[in-house]
Amino acid sequence: MDALPKLGHACGHNLIAIASLAAALATVEMIKQYDLPGKVLLFGTPGEEGIGGGKIRLLEAGAYKGVDICLISHPGILNNSPLVRTTAFARLEVEYFGRAAHAANSPWLGINALDALVIAYNAVSVLRQQIMPSDVIGMSITNGGAAPNIIHPYAAGICVIRAASAPRLKELQRKVTACFRAGAEATSARLEAKIIQGYADHVPNRVLASSYTKYWNQLSDLPDPPIPPNGQYTYVKASTDQGNISYAMPSVNASFAIPPGPLKGPPHSPEFETSSGTKEAFWRALRVAKALAGTAVDILTMPGLIDEVKEQWRKDMDAVKSQVLSVVADEDSGAQAAPS
Repeated sequence: MDALPKLGHACGHNLIAIASLAAALATVEMIKQYDLPGKVLLFGTPGEEGIGGGKIRLLEAGAYKGVDICLISHPGILNNSPLVRTTAFARLEVEYFGRAAHAANSPWLGINALDALVIAYNAVSVLRQQIMPSDVIGMSITNGGAAPNIIHPYAAGICVIRAASAPRLKELQRKVTACFRAGAEATSARLEAKIIQGYADHVPNRVLASSYTKYWNQLSDLPDPPIPPNGQYTYVKASTDQGNISYAMPSVNASFAIPPGPLKGPPHSPEFETSSGTKEAFWRALRVAKALAGTAVDILTMPGLIDEVKEQWRKDMDAVKSQVLSVVADEDSGAQAAPS
């Protein structure tokens, strides 16, 4: 069920499972009752937290072969929205190897691996001034040496980067990697960097979202907040392996708000773990399931709708690629003096 270590279901994956299972069962029942064409597949995809990527592994193994659309949801405390945009992210694990020496007697004999990492850390900090507002860089030093009176032969760190799209993430990754190379170049330490690709950003499908919104608004006891008007995106800085699915096929990852605790604890907090286990959260998940099932039935019953969905997906993929290509082209055009 994908619970968080020491926290339990503090990300609401229990509610995701409930909504997905109920939506699948309801859709199958409609197929049986009305002899509708089509097939429903229900995937259990654990390992979403961190960099596990259960959906990615299934995708690469061919489990999604022949699937036309993918519908899922995720609880929170702020938004009800089928048009959720998440960030793409990757993790860089770096190690510097130098040469030990006594820091007082013969420091000139050493190569300081910690200096290399500190230079890289500072370079990343300076880089933040010139990255895009949607970019996020986080870094930690995991090994800074064992004693202060030596030239450190080894140092290590982890850097996590996020960007608004998978192509933009590649460009940000190039810039951050250059910072780590600069540390090695400045100190003569040897750099070993392992890049662990995380998740692509989630690109929701507007046509699918329109069907979801229709059914959501038709159900009784409409909860707050309302779904944003005019097909507005809901942007979050979190990441999910459903993003990789959205690059392979049309997708919806509908956000739904559950009643928070007194402190309004968000996902990954102890309070949200309590909130995700309440009866009201359960009923909210079933409400989501009804809207997801209605969306699936629309695909099976409305002539030409699946073609509209796929055409929208193709446009979205082209838009993501062209947007980042234009950014890279601007950066490669060279620096120009600007009036102050």
